[in-house]
Order: sequence, then structure tokens, then C-alpha cells
Amino acid sequence: MSDSLPLRDRYLALIDEIVQLTLQGKISSVEMVYQMLQKNILAGTGEIFELGLSDRLNAIQAQVDSETDELKQAKANRSLRAIKTIQTQWQRYREQNKATEAIASASQQITTAATDERLATFLRLIDPNLKEPLNTAQLQQLSKSLQQFSQFSEDIAQISQGITRGLTAWQRLQEHLVSWMYEQNQALGFGGVPGETGPWATWAKKVNSELPQTLLRTLAVEQSAIPFAQQHSTISLSDWVEIALILQYLQRGLVSWFDQQPYNIQAGSKLSISTFLTFAVIWSQLASGFQSQTLYSNGASQIMLQILRTFAQRPYFPLYGGIFASFSGSYLRDALDYLDEPLRKVAMTQEKARILTLLGYSQRALGQYQRSIKFHEQALEIARNAGDRPCEIANLNHLSRTYVQEQNYSEAINQSQRALMLSRQAGDKTGEANALVNLGYSEVMQAQQLEQAEPETYEMAINYLEQGLKLTEKLGDIQSKALCLSSLGIAYLVIQEPQNAIQYLEEGFKIAQISGDLYLQGRNLANLAEASYQLQNFETVIYTGCLGMYLLEQIASNEWRQPARLLIILQGQIGVESFQNLLQQHRPKIIPIIGVDGYDYIPKLLIKYQEDIDLTS
Repeated sequence: MSDSLPLRDRYLALIDEIVQLTLQGKISSVEMVYQMLQKNILAGTGEIFELGLSDRLNAIQAQVDSETDELKQAKANRSLRAIKTIQTQWQRYREQNKATEAIASASQQITTAATDERLATFLRLIDPNLKEPLNTAQLQQLSKSLQQFSQFSEDIAQISQGITRGLTAWQRLQEHLVSWMYEQNQALGFGGVPGETGPWATWAKKVNSELPQTLLRTLAVEQSAIPFAQQHSTISLSDWVEIALILQYLQRGLVSWFDQQPYNIQAGSKLSISTFLTFAVIWSQLASGFQSQTLYSNGASQIMLQILRTFAQRPYFPLYGGIFASFSGSYLRDALDYLDEPLRKVAMTQEKARILTLLGYSQRALGQYQRSIKFHEQALEIARNAGDRPCEIANLNHLSRTYVQEQNYSEAINQSQRALMLSRQAGDKTGEANALVNLGYSEVMQAQQLEQAEPETYEMAINYLEQGLKLTEKLGDIQSKALCLSSLGIAYLVIQEPQNAIQYLEEGFKIAQISGDLYLQGRNLANLAEASYQLQNFETVIYTGCLGMYLLEQIASNEWRQPARLLIILQGQIGVESFQNLLQQHRPKIIPIIGVDGYDYIPKLLIKYQEDIDLTS
């Protein structure tokens, strides 16, 4: 086979040669065919060979189908059998050389891409959403392959160096991936004592490269990644690639570890959710900080969207809430805002609808009701067009909940009725349970607004809530059950039955702790304080009110002001000294939940509330 021929022609000549040798009886086994393919096909050129093979197969098949001369048809049939033998051995060759082909193809894609597209091309090749993304061993081989081109292109050399350094750093970090969880008094999640404990501080001590170490230390002290990116906007491409690989392998490693802890209440899916969002936010912040360097900014956005796409496809994607699990770090309070801008540039896909759903209900928890409605309406339209019925139903349910917060109860009832009808048509039991809860909750709140005091007015609404509770228990859906119990508690609070309210709110708080939803925990505690106040149980008011106020403020929810207002009223009634004494009595019970710093912050929060009231009065 002549090396001077174009590659396609060389491969056609190879196919013809194998066919002729087979017809002449000079190829006596399939192994000989395999060896000829192995000897003559160059790595990374499989597609060219496949096209040539397909052309020859079609041509000979057509000859067999059209030939009328028996001798010629018999020869064509022998040629067809030979071609099919080549095809079988090619499939065997391709399977056995898949890794080599993948590396060669990746190298070719990077080296032939335009200079300003090479980083984006590399990031596409390691996208976890690919059917077969490059693994660490293949990346090592890719780095070696790219080194061959380093003398011709500085950026290719930089990508190669970044890959090698990133993989070396990951090898050192791998054994310390979760070691920080076993440090004394270390809570699971991304909190810890700033700069001292927790994952970022642990990992920062294990990497040798200066810039990755600086970024990890920045995150360890709960600072945004934006200033880091702004201060290091001129970093080399190799430094950027190294950081990218370190962060990506940390994120994937953590998710993999958490996903394998399904029976551990402290870990499991709630920490996988937290991990996905934490790293997506970091990449979004890096994209913002690197705005003066378009290449790096676009690369960071690309990785963020890859993470969100992976997250949206997980079975535990939180369509109905629960994202505030382990989100105690102050630098993450407004972090979800960073995800909004990059999403505007993304096509209308099912994954985008799910992320917008998450943004919508997180904005509701933060008290940003109009923004919440905007996100949910956008997600609703995209989900409907994408045929994602569970996501469509979830957004109707969230719109109902948000309209309740806006005190637009008729619209809340309308949205929950639509969700109920659609969920029953689709057989979406989780959607149905939430729709029943939202319908009952909306009707209770509307009856209160209309000052309808008759018990029978509330019977139907509470019946909806109880139906929803039974369904969530049957499904084993703890997130929806927590919401349902909370709603029942509020309903009984509204109709002045505090003892019944306490029963549901206490159970709701326990279930919210299991699901890891800090927002629902805070809401239940705040409402427990209201119910206890109706019963004149002031000790419990202080205990539950202070805890609820603190938890809601920690996730930047404006609803922390509800228990703060009640606590200030109570302090005025019983006196500051009596109030402080009762708070001090509960210190041993409060510290295990929010720590010494949290306990010390409670009086400061009450002062902050009073100052805000003074400013507005």
C-alpha cells in the first residue's frame, strides 16, 4: 500500500487488497485480516477507514443485488463475505484500541482547533456528560501526545503542562478527599472554622502549586472566588488548566463518595446536592472574576454549565426544595445569584428548566418573590416545551407557594389546582402530594384573609393537607412530608389550635432535619414559637424563636424577622433580665445545634432587628 496516496485512497486500496487476497485464497484466517488492519490503520483515523469500508460494502452489495450473470454474482458474493469479515475485524480492532483512538482523536481535535478554541475543545473532551469522557489514565496519555506539538504552539504546550500538574495534584489530594470529615467537631458540608478546618483548608495544605493553594485558602476563609480571579487574571494557561482539573476531580470525587452513603442521614444525596451547587457557584464566580480574560471567563462558564447539566440529570435533583443543606458558609448566602447570568446564554433545555426551578424556590426562601415568580414562569414554559412533565408540575406547585407568600391566595389556589389536575393525569405522585398540600395551604390562608372563622370553612382545606401527608408517607418522600407537616402546623396555628399546631410543627422540624432543609427547619421553629406564645409557654418561645431566627438569617431569608419580632415583643412583656435568664437556661440545648458563635450571635440579631425597626419608624 503506497504511502504517497491520500489517506482515504490508501484505506480503499487496503480494503481492495484484503478482498483480492481472500478471493485468491492467500488469507486463510480472520486473524490475518486483523493483523493487516492493525499494521496499516493509523491511530485517530478510524472514521476515514469506516467511510471507505462503508462505500465498498454498499458498492459490492449493489453489485450482488443487480448482477444477473451467475459466475459474476458468485464472485461478488465472495467479495461481500470478505468485506463483512473486514467489517467484523474492524469492530474488534476498534474495540480493543478504543482508548488509543480516543487519545489520538482528542489530540487531533485540540491541535487542529483555532488558538482561541483550544481550551474550550479540551474542556468539551473532559465533560462528564459525555458517554465516555477521558479518564485520568487517558489524560496522562493525552498530555504526552500534546507534548509532541509543544515546539510548534505555546498554548498546546501550556495545556499539556496543566494536565500533568493537575493530575499530579489530584493524586496527592485523592487520599485526603474526605479526611476533613473526621476532624474533631467538624460538621459535614462546606462550613467549619474559617481558614482552619473543613475541606478547603485541608486540601490547601496538600497541594504544592502556589495558585491552586491560594484559591483553596481563599475558599477556606469563606471569601468569594471573584477577587482571586481578578487579582490573577494574567495567570498562564497551564495554571488555569491545573486549577480546572483539581476542582473538577474534587467535585466529582465528593459526589461519588456522598452518593455511596445512602443510609447515612448526615451525608447521602443532600451533600451531593450541596457539592454540585457549591462548585457550580465557584466556577460562576471565577467566570465573573476573569471577565477581562475572555478565554478564561468562557472556560469557567463552560465548566459551570457542565456541572449543572450533570446535576439536573441526577435522580435526587431537588425539584421541591432542600438545597440549603450544609449551606452555612457566608460566602454562599447570595451565591445562587451568580448562576442567573450565565444561564441566560444557554439554550432552552430540560436541564435549564430544572436549574431555573431551583433558582426560583431559592429566591422565594430569600424573600425575593417577584424574582421567584419570574424564574418559575420561565422554567414552566421550557419544561412544557421539553416534555418534562414532573418539572412542569413542580413549577406550578412552586408558583402556588410563592403566590401565598405574596398574599395572592386566589392565584395560589389556581396554580395548585392546575398542578393537581396535571399530576393526576401524569401519574406524578410526588407532584400530586405537593399540589394537595399547596391547595389546602392556600385555602386556609385565603379563609383567614377573608376572616372566615367557621370551622367548616377550614375542614376541606385541612382535608387536602391530610391527603397530601398520607401520600408523602406512602411515597417515603421526606422532603415533601416536611413541607406537608409544616403546612398543617401553620393551618392549625391560623385557626387558633396551637396544641395541634405544635404536634405537626415539631414532627415537621425533625423531618426537615433529616432532609437537611435549613429553610424548613427555620420556618418550623419560628411557627413553633408562635404556637408556644399562644399557649403562654414563654420558655419554649425563646428556645424555638431564637433558633428559628438564627437559621433563617444564616441562609439570608428575610423571614428571620418573624421570630425576631415575636421575641422583642416577649422581651418587652417579661423584661430584659428575665428574657436573658431564660435564654441562658437554654444555652446547653442551643449550642449543639448552632455552636457557641451562633448562640453569641442571637442577642446581636435582636439588636439588629430593633435598629432596623427604629430606622423605618
